[in-house]
Amino acid sequence: MSTVVPENRILAALPAADLARVLARTTEVSLGKEELLYRAGGPIDFVYFPRVGTISAIVIMDDGASTEVATTGREGVVGGAAALGARVSAEQVFCQVHPATCRKLPTAGFVAEVARGGALRDLVYRYLRATLTASARQTACSALHSVDARCARWLLQCHDACGTDEFPLTHEFLALVLGVHRAAVNPLAEHLQNSGLIRYAHGRMTIVDRARLEGAACECYAAIRAALGISVR
Repeated sequence: MSTVVPENRILAALPAADLARVLARTTEVSLGKEELLYRAGGPIDFVYFPRVGTISAIVIMDDGASTEVATTGREGVVGGAAALGARVSAEQVFCQVHPATCRKLPTAGFVAEVARGGALRDLVYRYLRATLTASARQTACSALHSVDARCARWLLQCHDACGTDEFPLTHEFLALVLGVHRAAVNPLAEHLQNSGLIRYAHGRMTIVDRARLEGAACECYAAIRAALGISVR
């Protein structure tokens, strides 16, 4: 029995005629672990509407240090800044929770669809405004809140974005997200696991008790979720 793949939420909100026209321009792709969508400074040749899995954007400093600045799942669009005139990616963007099923649209076609006005333009602009709010909140969160609370917040965001209770996650990537050394990840994960909130082994993260994980997260999770229009599970 085949599994029904959920639709990207932006596309699902389109009127039927608009959706049919946009889908006619897209192809469906399945992205593997760390498969690259854009290099920092490279062209935005395609725009992606995730349906399953998550896409991460990281900023890489001159000394090679890096951190994640955005996670996108089926609530959003990757490369949406093309609607505002961007043609080059400021970040390195790749598949994080894999395999990621996406609808892929050539950037020229995406820009043309947005230029038509109507529902797609409104939904994309609304999402881009929401990401600005979420980004500002995440910046404040990184400066003001404990690493434990930020870890719980990010796990919840990833849970929302990928839509599954279990997803791949390495110590290295969690350290990158939280801005800590890899050695600091073990006690963080052990505390959450011993408290019965998660299971974490062999590079697989499982959310066991979402309600209590929300209680462990800082206030920023609810604020970011509200900004992105993600309903409570």
